[in-house]
Amino acid sequence: MTMKLYDYPLSGNCFKVRQMLAWLGIDYQTVPVDFFPGREHKSPAFLAKVNPLGQLPVLDDDGFVLRDAQAILVYLASRYDAQRRWYPDDPKLRGQVAMWLATADDITRTASAARLHDALGYHHLDIEACRRGAREVFRVLDDHLAEQAEQAGQAERAEHAGQAGKGMRWLASSGDPTIADLACFPYVALAGEGGISLDEFPALRNWVWNFRHVPGFIGMSGIFPAGPA
Repeated sequence: MTMKLYDYPLSGNCFKVRQMLAWLGIDYQTVPVDFFPGREHKSPAFLAKVNPLGQLPVLDDDGFVLRDAQAILVYLASRYDAQRRWYPDDPKLRGQVAMWLATADDITRTASAARLHDALGYHHLDIEACRRGAREVFRVLDDHLAEQAEQAGQAERAEHAGQAGKGMRWLASSGDPTIADLACFPYVALAGEGGISLDEFPALRNWVWNFRHVPGFIGMSGIFPAGPA
């Protein structure tokens, strides 16, 4: 049975899953859902047969149905990434990843909601509260990434090794990006569509730039892959 992804191309949460599937080299069937303007995800058929919470994405892997983008990332990385690059086995790293997956939900609740307000006309949302909340989360991310960069610089100076601390550019202290970075990335990169500037978050801007340069990055509308160096 072919893996199926219930998908909306303009959804950052759906992008997370598409990107993970691309990095893992997994073939899948897209099941388009008319999120806007059709609101198919709230239809009685979708609620009854796909996701009773009326949310995207939803993954169907040979009859195993899983909702929630972060949960799907954990599942895909656990089952299909034999190298454990995206969801490392180390307990401390897994704890860090879990922490940032929770932060990704805060980003969805704030920055994604601001984007829904501005781009898709969800005017019932309190846009100022959404933007204020997003800036608070972005400040946490920016401070953490700035600290990671400073620690990396200290390690390089101390050890005289250009690659020492290389992994400090990412949210978890791994030499590679993890599903933590993927979970947090899209609605940070799309923040401008919700009227939220990243100008005051330089470390966060650098992280977005770095993530777009990860080999195999596919991008989506509003987030384009980096061009050739």
